[in-house]
Amino acid sequence: MGLFTGKNKEILLGPLSRNNPVIIQMLGICSALAVTAKLEPAIVMAISVTIVVAFANVIISLIRNTIPNRIRIIVQLVVVAALVTVVSEVLKAFAFEVSKQLSVFIGLIITNCILMGRLEAFALGNRPWASFLDGIGNGLGYGIILVVIAFFRELLGSGTLFGFHVIPAFAYEAGYVNNGLMIMPPMALILCAVIIWVHRSRNKELQEGG
Repeated sequence: MGLFTGKNKEILLGPLSRNNPVIIQMLGICSALAVTAKLEPAIVMAISVTIVVAFANVIISLIRNTIPNRIRIIVQLVVVAALVTVVSEVLKAFAFEVSKQLSVFIGLIITNCILMGRLEAFALGNRPWASFLDGIGNGLGYGIILVVIAFFRELLGSGTLFGFHVIPAFAYEAGYVNNGLMIMPPMALILCAVIIWVHRSRNKELQEGG
């Protein structure tokens, strides 16, 4: 019964909006440039990061009292690198095409600011279950932003979703043209800025001086 107390619910659900690591803490934005031109790799990246953050949090929380402070960053990197390697190999085995699309970016999860930030700020000072929820929450919060950005970039830039054409042929015949700017990296930042603007306009207390 105590697994989902009010505090644990806030740990899990807070990062989905009010404490979102991307639009509130401005972490992990670099991924938005690299993997959001298509919806499928964005979803896979979001799931991968969520899994790594959640289990890295749990592992670090379990051993936090045995880690010498002077080598804690090294220990965290070793744990994260091991988990990222497992995720990378699983993707190569079961989703090879997506793995090729993501290329080096799966490996770069190791340097994701969200990941190291949660290990330092939460897992080192909290119990495993709370750390697991924190990892899931922050991973999903990050993933939501990636998926929203990828949805609009693929739809407006390529006229497809998951590689399937969704804009009907008659629209093109009537003069509709895919927006090539949408599949360029700068548009990811512009869309992220729009999401931040919408979010803060709906949450006045998050505005500076609010």
